[in-house]
Amino acid sequence: MTATGADREAAGSTTRGYWWWERRRSVALDVGLALVSALECGLEGVEFARNTGIPVPVGVVFGLLAGSVLLVRRRWPIVVVLLTIAMTPAEMGFLMALVGLYTLAASEVPRRITVVLASMALVGTFIVTYVRLRQTVAEQADFGPGDWYVPLMSVFMAVGLTAPSVLLGLYIGARRRLMESLRERADSLERELSLLADRAEERAEWARTEERTRIAREMHDVVAHRVSLMVVHAAALQAVAPKDPAKAVRNAALVGDMGRQALTELREMLGVLRTGEALTAPAAAGGVPLASVRQAAAVAAAAATEDGPRLHELEALVAQSRQAGMVVELTVHGELRPYPPEVEQTAYRVVQEALTNVHKHAAGAKTWVRLAHREAEVAMQVENGPSDAAAADAGLPSGGNGLVGMRERVLGLGGVFVSGPTEAGGFRVSAVLPLGVGER
Repeated sequence: MTATGADREAAGSTTRGYWWWERRRSVALDVGLALVSALECGLEGVEFARNTGIPVPVGVVFGLLAGSVLLVRRRWPIVVVLLTIAMTPAEMGFLMALVGLYTLAASEVPRRITVVLASMALVGTFIVTYVRLRQTVAEQADFGPGDWYVPLMSVFMAVGLTAPSVLLGLYIGARRRLMESLRERADSLERELSLLADRAEERAEWARTEERTRIAREMHDVVAHRVSLMVVHAAALQAVAPKDPAKAVRNAALVGDMGRQALTELREMLGVLRTGEALTAPAAAGGVPLASVRQAAAVAAAAATEDGPRLHELEALVAQSRQAGMVVELTVHGELRPYPPEVEQTAYRVVQEALTNVHKHAAGAKTWVRLAHREAEVAMQVENGPSDAAAADAGLPSGGNGLVGMRERVLGLGGVFVSGPTEAGGFRVSAVLPLGVGER
């Protein structure tokens, strides 16, 4: 069994005394990043000193001190980001800016503060890049791009230096909070299972005690009663044996019958006791019910999830609907190429849910599935005609959540989702999914 939260708190942390760091490798990572950042800012301080006219040693010392601030990024991420924004005109601290924005987005700082500081960094980077590019273009007389060159490149540079760090930080922060929540839930479940197991063992012990008490009552009421009768008949037998041998024989036969009945009932009760002890001994030893629960929980926790569906599986999906009696046509425009997994899975689920809705609400309707691979997006459309009155309704239940789920999936990726009835009396579901940053 895994250790619960209480066990971990009782055990204590192996890195207690390292200020705000939780692990030794975190200390090593931050120290290494601070050294690299200080070295970078120190080298950039030379050029900064030449451009501003201050002594080179002063520029180098300023760069070293500014770059080493990255050491406190986990404790004061806002300070690190504010310093990088202030150093943007000096064109220093690129590593510090990237790591600072990532740390800020991944921390517990309120999201509105993260948005404000990231926007300030974005605007500052854009302004500095715009000014520098205009100066460079003006100095090179043989290079004459259009008026769009400088603003466009400035936007690319500003977004490229801020957006990836912020997005990665947001993802890591959300994942970290999710893992903490799952860990807390696992600890809570572990405690509940232990409590339930203890209660089950207590109930089992109580049941065993009650059963033993009941058997003791049965033995007293049955066996003792018959033995008492045997004793009485034995005494009568002893008294009448010399006078009435026939009656003595009958009494002897009766005593034998009672003895045999008593032995039979005693043997049955002893058998019940032996069987009950054999069955309940492992549970009384402590562990059979709880071990079973733990084993089931461990198997469930160790189960690996399979990869989701992909767009190339749409042919098989459509074929399944055809086998179910649906008249469906699949049209693909463009060439299929690798997409991010979330894009392919969302596109597949949209088509799958739309076909399911056709099975539910439009039995016998002809259906068209269209998939378009475009340069920066992938689009899909599922349209069905009016249902065939002659077709038998499958009577499938509907929870009314299909369209809502599709919309949430598509909008979650920044796409567009449209659904509604057609003029011909059918229904149409359309979705457009933009490609992710990595795909572009």
